[in-house]
Amino acid sequence: MYILDTGARFSAVRFSPSPTPLRRRYFIVRATNLPFPKHQAKYHKELEVAIDAVDRACRLCVDVKRSLFSSKEKIVEKNDQTPVTIADFGVQALVSLELSKVFPSIPLVAEEDSHFVRANNLVSSVVSEVKSKASIGDNELSDADVLEAIDRGGKDAYAFCNKPATYWVLDPIDGTRGFLKGDDALYVIGLALVVDNEIVLGVMGCPNWPEEISDGTTGTLMLSHIGRGTWTKRLQNVSGKVTGDWTRCFVDACVLVNKARFCIQESQTWESLPLSGFFDASIVSEDLQHKEILLLPTCCGSLCKYLMVASGRASVFLLRAKTQRTIKVVNCLIRIYAQHNLFLILL
Repeated sequence: MYILDTGARFSAVRFSPSPTPLRRRYFIVRATNLPFPKHQAKYHKELEVAIDAVDRACRLCVDVKRSLFSSKEKIVEKNDQTPVTIADFGVQALVSLELSKVFPSIPLVAEEDSHFVRANNLVSSVVSEVKSKASIGDNELSDADVLEAIDRGGKDAYAFCNKPATYWVLDPIDGTRGFLKGDDALYVIGLALVVDNEIVLGVMGCPNWPEEISDGTTGTLMLSHIGRGTWTKRLQNVSGKVTGDWTRCFVDACVLVNKARFCIQESQTWESLPLSGFFDASIVSEDLQHKEILLLPTCCGSLCKYLMVASGRASVFLLRAKTQRTIKVVNCLIRIYAQHNLFLILL
């Protein structure tokens, strides 16, 4: 991890070299529920359930987005003016239901509550989407069950004391603006498990992650388990199932700043960052000049950028620290990816 003070002077512009080039470091494991033997992962049961829950949530998002602009009720606004969709509430309810079915005693920390759904006449729309993707049959799932599942992760659902605790952390859709923009804007569903104040596993799903080889699949699922590294496999929207083999993720092996691929927050410009005093930014990868760096197109939400770095598509995610900031679910989720194979610069 690299931490740069905004007032610091740069005496060098090299990252610590990776021992092996990226192209020779990846390897593939045949498709199973997990990319490693269960006995090597202490929380393999929780991880398998988390993978299934996020997979189902991704499929829900794809279906909702397909009909996003055909109905005005698909998009609503929260009090803080953040755009929220049926998918936000549907994902939270769906993941909550799938987790509580296997681990009923582990609480969930999320973002939404059912009051907003009730007040905006969205109950039937949310319940319909959840029923279509839940492992629980339609006849067994009532409106009250779905609303209760949403409230299970609401802000006032649990009060945590200073003692170590075990709980799930969910960001239903990180990058909601990206969800609303269209197919080119990436968004991520993020889920993590915290045990005794330590994040032990995380799963991220990006339904519209671009694939380098077009074979009818789209999207990606990424997991990380403490001590077992970070892995990814493709999602398939047509059949609605996770497909392909697990591939171990490594960060980009680039060792020169001007050869690295950067991503920044969509709310910032390159000129507002300290490195702009040393390098200009270009979004065109061809014919980069000596004092230019490649700036990747913006994607919405922090989790998406961490996914890009963990997968090696981006070398660095520049995140400018604020003196005062509101702590959200996403801040907890990204820690596990910062602990495994990530180049991170905090400015």
